[in-house]
Amino acid sequence: MENLIFSLNATVPIFILMLLGLLLKYIGWIDDDFAAKMNRFVFLIPLPVLVFNDLATVDFSQVWDTRFVMFCIIATIASIAMSAAVSFLWKDRTIQGEFIQSSYRSSAALLGIAFMQNIYGTAGMAPLMIIGSVPLYNVMAVAMLSVSRPGREKMNSKVLKMTLQGIVTNPIIIGITAGLLWSALKIPMPHIIEKTVTSISGMATPMGLMAMGASFDVRRAFAKVRPALAAAVLKLVGFCALFLPAAIHMGFREEKLVAILVMLGSATTVSCFVMAKNMGHDGILSSSVIMLTTFFSAFTLTGWLYILKSWGML
Repeated sequence: MENLIFSLNATVPIFILMLLGLLLKYIGWIDDDFAAKMNRFVFLIPLPVLVFNDLATVDFSQVWDTRFVMFCIIATIASIAMSAAVSFLWKDRTIQGEFIQSSYRSSAALLGIAFMQNIYGTAGMAPLMIIGSVPLYNVMAVAMLSVSRPGREKMNSKVLKMTLQGIVTNPIIIGITAGLLWSALKIPMPHIIEKTVTSISGMATPMGLMAMGASFDVRRAFAKVRPALAAAVLKLVGFCALFLPAAIHMGFREEKLVAILVMLGSATTVSCFVMAKNMGHDGILSSSVIMLTTFFSAFTLTGWLYILKSWGML
C-alpha cells in the first residue's frame, strides 16, 4: 500500500492539473488559441528558466554523468529504430513518418521536469535526459516526416537545415547550456536574481500541464485507431519493458531511473502534431496518438512507478 501511495502521489497531481486545463476549456475560460499561446509561453520562458535554475545552483561535477547521457542517447536511437521497423506493418506508407515520430517522441521536457519536481523537489536528472534525447527526437522526426511526406520521396535539405538551427536555438537547450556554464564557472547567484528566477520557474509546471490538458481533443483520439493503438502501446509499454531492465542492470536508481522512465514511457509530445502538419501530413494519426498516450499514461506511469518502488529502485 505504501508503494501504491507513493506512485499515486507522484502521478495524480500532474494529471489533475491536466484535467483542470481540460475543464477550463470545456467551460469556455480557455480556448484553443489561448492554450496554444500558453504552451508557447511555457516553452519560451518558464521551462528554460526552470532548468537553468536547477543546474546553475548545483556543482557541475556532481550534475554531469556521461554514462547516463550515453544511455539516453542509445535508448533513443534504439527506440527510433524499433518504431521504424514496426511502421512497415502498415500498407499506407504515407503514415509511416507520423507513426514513427509519435511512437518515440516523449513529452520529455514538460512531463519529465514535472515528475522530477513532484517526487524529488527539483528537476534533478531531467535536464541531462533532455540533452541525450530531445536533439535526436527533432532531427529524426524531420528525416522520417520528409521521407514519408505525401507526394515527396526524398529529404528536403532546407527543412532539415531549419530544424537543426531550431535545435541550436531551442530555449530549453539554451537554458540547460546556460545553467551548466553558470555552474561550471561557479558564478554567484545574487539574492534578487535568485528570487526572480525562482518565481518565473515556478510557473512552468502548473501552467504547462494545464495548457496540455486544454489542448486535448477527445474526437481526435478515435481517428486511425489501429496504428494509433499500436503506437500508444509501443510508447507507454514496449520501450519501458525493454530498456528499464537494462537501466537497472547498469545501476541507475532513483532520479536517474525516473528520468529514464519519463523519456521512454511518457505521453507523446504535442509538437508531433504541429511538426506533421507543417511538413505536409494531415496530422490525424499524430493527434490520435497524442490523445491516447496522454490519457493512458496516467495509468501506465503510475504502474511503472509502483513496480520500480516495489523493487526498491526508487
